[in-house]
Amino acid sequence: MDVEKAFHMTGGVGKTSYAKNSSLQKKASDKVKHIIIQTVEELYLATTPKSIGIADLGCSSGPNTLSIIKDIFQTIQGISHKIMHHSTEFRVYFNDLPTNDFNSIFKALPEFHKLLRQDRKNGLPSIFMGGYPGSFYGRLFPNSYLHFVHSSYSLHWLSRVPPALFDDHERPLNKGCVYISESSPSVVSQAYSHQFQEDFSLFLRSRSEELVVGGRMVLIFLGRRGPEHVDRGNSFFWEILSRSFAILVSQGEIEQDVFDSYDVHFYAPSREEIEDEIRKEGSLKLERLEMFEMDKSEHGSESHGTQVAVAVRAIQESMISHHFGERILDSLFENYARLVDEEMAKEDIRPISFVLVLRKI
Repeated sequence: MDVEKAFHMTGGVGKTSYAKNSSLQKKASDKVKHIIIQTVEELYLATTPKSIGIADLGCSSGPNTLSIIKDIFQTIQGISHKIMHHSTEFRVYFNDLPTNDFNSIFKALPEFHKLLRQDRKNGLPSIFMGGYPGSFYGRLFPNSYLHFVHSSYSLHWLSRVPPALFDDHERPLNKGCVYISESSPSVVSQAYSHQFQEDFSLFLRSRSEELVVGGRMVLIFLGRRGPEHVDRGNSFFWEILSRSFAILVSQGEIEQDVFDSYDVHFYAPSREEIEDEIRKEGSLKLERLEMFEMDKSEHGSESHGTQVAVAVRAIQESMISHHFGERILDSLFENYARLVDEEMAKEDIRPISFVLVLRKI
């Protein structure tokens, strides 16, 4: 499966869209917003550029996309006013895979500009915004083009399903599982780890070329607590998805061999794996690396399992539909929501995230 062609968050503003089901990501981003603001302030005071280049990598669509840009804009405007430096223009680049719903972002821009103008009696500085489709695992921008790079909940997605998950005859090695599990042979975790190393190192090298000296990155993505790949965190949510597929196999809704050949292009790295790749790359200084955990929350009549299920569906729907067809989606995620609630009643599932601040040296 060609991830670059098939993978995207569910577009539009419908019931199962990412725009309607990304509140968990927004809540997590808000938890570390102070780190983004502080990093932008330090960057601006150190460089005071006349034209500042900002890239949001893995921007997706929906309200979260423009929310962080608004925060960055207001932070820089506040600092520039204090230091009497009023000529900064903004260049904002929205990046995601070509199948992303960029149109939803563009349709929201007039209202976004109107919102920015409400607090600016003396007019706005020039703001140039555009979409940059393509994989961030490789170059996207010219040399020394960007001052600030933001990426939220994107870098745990790999550039491809690791090819080593299949033998020389294209037979799956991780049967009955969509990710690393207790029953997976060791070659599975090795394949995922190797793919992460390859992808993350390429990401770092590419951004290093594109950042100006002194430029900053804030990266937020899912991870794991220690060396063990299987825990009651992010990997456990994939274990529950595997169980949900297994129920459909037992009901005759999907074939076993079709299920066996499906693997997710996801990896939850450890702190050590992240630090190792940054150290190997050499031109980016890790200024901050923090782990944080989200609290369980329930909204209205929806259970936590239902909230997680609609969030996972908005992210995985494109890939699952491509492999299995659309007809299984409703029953699959009904099973998923129920199983998450059942497991949460036994013991909390505690996924963790990392936030990184990097500076080009």
